[in-house]
Amino acid sequence: MSQPGSTPSRPRRGAGCLQSLLVLAVILGLGYGASKVFGDKDSSSSSSASSSPSSASDGKGGSWKVGDCGGPDPENKPDGYRAYDCDESGATFKALEIKSASIMPNAIQCPAGTDLIIQVSRVFGSGDNKKSSGIPTNTVCGRNLTGDHPGDAGAGGGQLVKGDCITSTAKEVACASAGPDAFKVLDLVEEKEECPAATTEPMQLMMAMGRPYNVICGGKV
Repeated sequence: MSQPGSTPSRPRRGAGCLQSLLVLAVILGLGYGASKVFGDKDSSSSSSASSSPSSASDGKGGSWKVGDCGGPDPENKPDGYRAYDCDESGATFKALEIKSASIMPNAIQCPAGTDLIIQVSRVFGSGDNKKSSGIPTNTVCGRNLTGDHPGDAGAGGGQLVKGDCITSTAKEVACASAGPDAFKVLDLVEEKEECPAATTEPMQLMMAMGRPYNVICGGKV
């Protein structure tokens, strides 16, 4: 699948879900463009994905937990997000996994099924500091609450995982609409020699700090 602050605006109600607010700069959309040696495509913002996590402030020092929910922040459009109780109408995603923050976007590897990645930051102060990046505290791997899941294997979005489909230039595409030149990702490894026997197109990527793999093992769809 494809490749990368604010202060609270109103009080939160208690009981169970995260009560702090957050704002993000970008959502996640990963993919890989390539020539002979493949390199990461530039990160552009997208509602389904981005190659680097966003910065955010949560007001709670990064105390996100698996199962917490969030959604767009109407006071910080177009890319702002905040925490919501999971039963609120503004909630659009749920946290699948919580990871540490990282200054290397490629080092953030969320589980399969992740539709968006959000880097949460702690912000001090208020007013003009609302949109500042703050101090990164952790990373939220989120899954949409609706039936739209670009992060699922083969769906064409999110981080690249086994089961996704790519073009001959390593650009991720939805398997359902893949052309005759497409390949299925059989594995993501460090060396070509580690690719499974069914691999017909081992794609060597350009070096990227923090990324846990350097080769996409492609096989015929």
